[in-house]
Amino acid sequence: MKKTILNGILISLAMILSYMERLFPVALFIPLPGIKLGLANIVTLFALFYLNIPSAVAINIIRCILVALLFGNITSLLFSVFGALSALLVMALLKPGYGKYFSLMGISMAGAAAHNVGQMIAASIILKDTGIFSYLTILLIGSIFTGLLTAIVASNLFAHINKLNFLEIE
Repeated sequence: MKKTILNGILISLAMILSYMERLFPVALFIPLPGIKLGLANIVTLFALFYLNIPSAVAINIIRCILVALLFGNITSLLFSVFGALSALLVMALLKPGYGKYFSLMGISMAGAAAHNVGQMIAASIILKDTGIFSYLTILLIGSIFTGLLTAIVASNLFAHINKLNFLEIE
């Protein structure tokens, strides 16, 4: 029961972060279409490291559906799901190497890059055009910075959670 409640809270938090992200004028600082901060990925990292992969998948998919219903459309849903699941897959594959081969920053940046790749795959399917992959290099450079930002916030969050040691789920 506690895990279900926590998942619901995390879905809500991810939705709020997704909405807040729309309020930041990222284009003023990085004038490139398609670059987003990826704030909801903080919740994904939390779910991956403190819960489990099924919870992280459920949180991501439900968040994508609800955000698309409230603020987007079917196209934004496809972009969101492809990006979110691509990021989660890569981060889940790298997580066993955490601390030994990969830092949280490395895992987060890889997730941000995978998110962009997933969205480009969705775009190429929707547009039936592979030429858009030429823009991927620019997005991948941006993902270094957005993944780093996400990791810094997540790292601080994890440090506080570990210090408080209040997270007992089961």
